[in-house]
Amino acid sequence: MGFTWQDGERTIRFGRGACATALELVHEDYVLLTTPRAQPAGAHLVEEAATVHHVAPGRVDELSERLLEELRDTEHLVALGGGRVIDTAKAVAAVTGATVAAIPTTLSAAEMTRIHRLPASAPQGTAMVRPRIVVNDPDLCASQPPAELAASAANSLGHALEGPCTPKASPVPVLAAREAARLIDAAYLVDGEDPGGAGREQLALAALLSGYTIDSTAYGLHHVLSQTLVREADAGHGPANAAMLPHTIAALERRFPGRVDADGTLRALAERLADRAGARRLRDLGVAEADLDRCAAAAAQRPQLQLTPPAADEAEIRELYAAAW
Repeated sequence: MGFTWQDGERTIRFGRGACATALELVHEDYVLLTTPRAQPAGAHLVEEAATVHHVAPGRVDELSERLLEELRDTEHLVALGGGRVIDTAKAVAAVTGATVAAIPTTLSAAEMTRIHRLPASAPQGTAMVRPRIVVNDPDLCASQPPAELAASAANSLGHALEGPCTPKASPVPVLAAREAARLIDAAYLVDGEDPGGAGREQLALAALLSGYTIDSTAYGLHHVLSQTLVREADAGHGPANAAMLPHTIAALERRFPGRVDADGTLRALAERLADRAGARRLRDLGVAEADLDRCAAAAAQRPQLQLTPPAADEAEIRELYAAAW
């Protein structure tokens, strides 16, 4: 399967081999943001780039701040990598006005959204941006090793389940979310089997669709809890999503009976993903029991909780963390 989709101001190209055609879409004079893992897959992009920057591990607000001065006059950015790389490019572009082309190497769906943090020095009221060009090549997007891929798929499933529960939901993104959940389930249909080529293509398309969903609907409880674990307890992003999802699915189903996971199928899928990711318990991720109170207090301050009505209070958040620990 392959397609090019003109969605408003952005062009989205999906399919095997799409990365090889990326130069047809990106502006000639661009700066490439990438990582050592991702760079070999984009040798042609490296060759044509004005400069290449490796995005280090860390927080997007801090990473983008460090790059901002050097990239302030750059008009076009190409981000080849996972969510951290793409979000860093978006953060820089939000301040500088550059265009962003995104080529994902994980299922983060960052390439599909205007959701990201901003550089620390960004003026108040700075609008967030989404990439103008998206090139989703399943051989890259679903290229992670099995455990990391399962964790990334859990994040994608979280997008698909949570987006339709926010007050911003509408029929088209809800349909996209349902198809994304179906594709993830199909990719992991056989227990103990790592998705092959067809399965990884399903996962890449699911990530694109689930990202389309949350770009329209935003997110709430599940991602607030997962992201807070990343920032406050140094958990990995994908594994945090994988560990929390079975528990946040139950919390969503309580709020929206019959609309999220009436028969328990998706919670069972989330549990399988957590097992394959080695992230069944938060303690497996290095989160200490002593971290839970601090994480619950921090998560309770996030305004996005209002998008999963009724908004969870600190006590409920603490209970969900304890259940996952």
